[in-house]
Amino acid sequence: MSNQLKLQNIVWLFFDIGSTLVDEQIAYDHRIMDMITETNLTFAQVHAKRAELTQQGVDGNSAVITHYGLKKTPWHSEDEVLYADAKSVLKQLTSLGYHLGIIANQAPGVAKRLAVWGIADYFTVVASSSEIGVAKPDPLIFEKALAMAGCAASQAVMIGDRLDNDIIPAKKAGMQTVWFRSGLAAFQTKELSAEYADAIIDSLLELTSIFV
Repeated sequence: MSNQLKLQNIVWLFFDIGSTLVDEQIAYDHRIMDMITETNLTFAQVHAKRAELTQQGVDGNSAVITHYGLKKTPWHSEDEVLYADAKSVLKQLTSLGYHLGIIANQAPGVAKRLAVWGIADYFTVVASSSEIGVAKPDPLIFEKALAMAGCAASQAVMIGDRLDNDIIPAKKAGMQTVWFRSGLAAFQTKELSAEYADAIIDSLLELTSIFV
């Protein structure tokens, strides 16, 4: 699979947030520790099952909760950390003339969080599930984001870590796609993305060689 897209028609680059711009690994691990506090499960045991489920092409963080019948505990947003390369990559992509947007399943207050991370000014469209009333993988969230941008699907790229929420539905919506194998996605084989990912990256820095 080539890591080069047909860039001549690309105008908009849309990003997921969690495990794409923001490292959520510590937050997910923290939640697991909270959920197993009053069980006989160990973190190592749950993590191993989480990785196994992820390898099957599903969201292991959610699937492991169902597998063990755990009660979902509050999310520790204080554990979220912007990926080290995120700001410099966004700055470079903007300088190259691309318009940047967000398509993400997020709690209310996305604009404020983007500002806290110091990246709000890079995005002119923010399509957040809590604010537009529809969540990924529903194709409507992609349609709404494209409408907000005034952009045809063929002129847009979706960049995200989850095949089920980001890459597959965006591709079906007519967008081109970049799969970022970060977080648990690193456990998934590239073959799982066949026909859906136009490019595959293991670091945000790789975007600067794709979009030139």
